[in-house]
Amino acid sequence: MKIILLEDVKSVGKKGELVELKEGYARNFILPKKLGVEATGENMNNLKLQNQNKEKIAKEQLDAAKALAEELEKMTIKLEIKGGEGGKTFGSVSSKEIAKGVSEQYGKEIDKKKIQLSDAIKTEGMHEVTVKLHPKVSAKLKVHVTAV
Repeated sequence: MKIILLEDVKSVGKKGELVELKEGYARNFILPKKLGVEATGENMNNLKLQNQNKEKIAKEQLDAAKALAEELEKMTIKLEIKGGEGGKTFGSVSSKEIAKGVSEQYGKEIDKKKIQLSDAIKTEGMHEVTVKLHPKVSAKLKVHVTAV
């Protein structure tokens, strides 16, 4: 019996897949628990439409991430850090402060979790920070740190 899964089912398949199951298992377990529906013409058409919609949304998200990446490449964020004598600084610049700086200076919202710092920024000067906007898109953001 052909079933379209509505949920991930362990050792059977993932949500949205068309699987071939034994009739007893399908009728006694999958269908009563609403884990899947029978693969009729109408249900197959609904699955096809859902997959097209998912692809369209994924493409829109990728395009938006690429556009934001282009904008971020052009930006230079200016941040201040407390400094002492001899070029020493107190503390460091975190991803939270970088995200706040982008928001205040350019009006773009970036999740602080997407900012990837290899090491904390503890020195003044120009630094490049990677921002992972999408699994396929990342951008380099310039951060200019000055001591106060």
